[in-house]
Amino acid sequence: MSRSIQYTASPLLTSRTPVWRSKFVVGAVALGFVGLGARAAYIQVFNNDFFQRQGEVRTNRTLELPANRGRILDRNGLILASSVPAPSIWAIPEDVSLDAAERKQLAQLLDLPEADLTKKLADEDKTFVWLKRQIDPDNAKKIAELNFKGIYQRTEYRRQYPEGEAAAHVVGFTNVEDNGQEGVELMFNSALLGRPGSRHVIKDRLGRAVEQVGETVPPEAGKDLQLSIDTKVQFFAYQKLREAVLANRAQAGSVVVLDALTGEILALANYPSYNPEKRINLSGAQLRNRALTDTFEPGSVMKPFTIGLALNSGRVKTSTLIDTAPGSVTITGATIRDAHPHGALTVEQVIQVSSNVGTTKIAMQMPASEMWETFSGAGFGQKPQVEFPGVVSGRLRPAKSWRPIEQATASYGYGLSASLFQMVRSYTVFSHDGQIIRATLLKSNDPAVGVPVFTADTAAKVRKMLQMAAGTGGTAPKAQTAGYSVGGKSGTAYKQQGKGYGSDGNRKYRSWFVGMAPIDQPRIVVGVMLDEPSAGKYFGGEVAAPVFSETVQQTLRVMGVQPDIVIKPQIVANAVQESF
Repeated sequence: MSRSIQYTASPLLTSRTPVWRSKFVVGAVALGFVGLGARAAYIQVFNNDFFQRQGEVRTNRTLELPANRGRILDRNGLILASSVPAPSIWAIPEDVSLDAAERKQLAQLLDLPEADLTKKLADEDKTFVWLKRQIDPDNAKKIAELNFKGIYQRTEYRRQYPEGEAAAHVVGFTNVEDNGQEGVELMFNSALLGRPGSRHVIKDRLGRAVEQVGETVPPEAGKDLQLSIDTKVQFFAYQKLREAVLANRAQAGSVVVLDALTGEILALANYPSYNPEKRINLSGAQLRNRALTDTFEPGSVMKPFTIGLALNSGRVKTSTLIDTAPGSVTITGATIRDAHPHGALTVEQVIQVSSNVGTTKIAMQMPASEMWETFSGAGFGQKPQVEFPGVVSGRLRPAKSWRPIEQATASYGYGLSASLFQMVRSYTVFSHDGQIIRATLLKSNDPAVGVPVFTADTAAKVRKMLQMAAGTGGTAPKAQTAGYSVGGKSGTAYKQQGKGYGSDGNRKYRSWFVGMAPIDQPRIVVGVMLDEPSAGKYFGGEVAAPVFSETVQQTLRVMGVQPDIVIKPQIVANAVQESF
């Protein structure tokens, strides 16, 4: 049974609605459409560029295509530094949802403290955060297999250094951004870096590229760099230096091997060193390239320059007698002494036994200005022009400020300072017929062009004296090498402690030996320095000369230089002690 409904009986329907109300509603709706139309026109016509850019910012990305950093090679093409792909792990914090066990597992694979991982993931407002860069590939593979939501990977490049500690101070290292921080890596950073490429893509909110836009600009790989270093010589020199530092309980040590014909640096090593791939808790002492950055008073290794000047100027001959009795000489109230009194010595013997008194008496026959010009010409007080950061100039005060006692002490290596590298380069004056040559860390096949300091005759005479100093009756017979003739000068310099050199029994020393081989036609110049030997021996002829001997023998063999003496020379157990 149907029932009719009388709508007109409803009070709501029978009520009269004001006409203005319906007109208002219709007007409001119309006005809304007008506003929407105006807004659409504003966005799509009048301000289209702005909103187009905003859209592109949110979706379009320019991805940098990293350039492979150039390799660093030794003179024979062996790798000293190269880049290998290394996975890096990143996350979108708001998307990550890990339980306690998963978080712990991820932290272990990342080799991160769990608290650090939690902190990195705590900021959910971030859309990108690095969790760990350049991790072990095996761990990266395990993380990928876990397929944690919000955890992603990106391929970067990590630097590898096959020679490790032995070549660390030469090669240096890069940071996580692949920029050089020390050594050759820093000096030649721009050339090694290359030029990164790029490609434009559209990305989704997860950072995934979903479409490529435009052309790809390929990266330009960095240039390979070939050094003058010989890895065999470098490794051997480092090992012998390390053994000497530890055996003599020294604070540190350095060794430099220089090609006497080309000026190429064949080895440059320091101890203590570091592993450039594992640089946690490194100290400044480990990072310092002491051979180039540390300067000291060289002591007796300076004497050949004083004697060379006297010979070159004709003031003395090799046979000229110098009276060193009674083993001391007083200059303006200050007394200079020899370790032992020697009486009358020829100029050759002054170098052979390292007489301070004899050197001083020869030096005081010459103007201070001539000594300064000779020292300066040999590279002292000047920054060496070598391809390495942090190279220092040492100290050589102007001659016009020298007092007589300062001229005297400068003649045997006090009152001025130099690095071991400067000392080795300065000895090319004697190995290269009186000319000093430029040193280089880059491979070179051309003979070096030198700048004259002495005549070739003077250089030959000084080489003979250096051979006597390294032989029987000299201060460093332990420098002798089986099969090869050698010459060189030892030095044992007091180490400054505050304003002085300490008192007897409380003194510290630096022990030097700089020399060359074979002596008639030198192919290499080698310098060794040990800082503060404290195992009972400290004379340069005792602690530095043996490192020189072993390094020379190995280097000349590697270079294919034929032995120039048949019988192994006898090593004299008790060397003449040099003066300070």
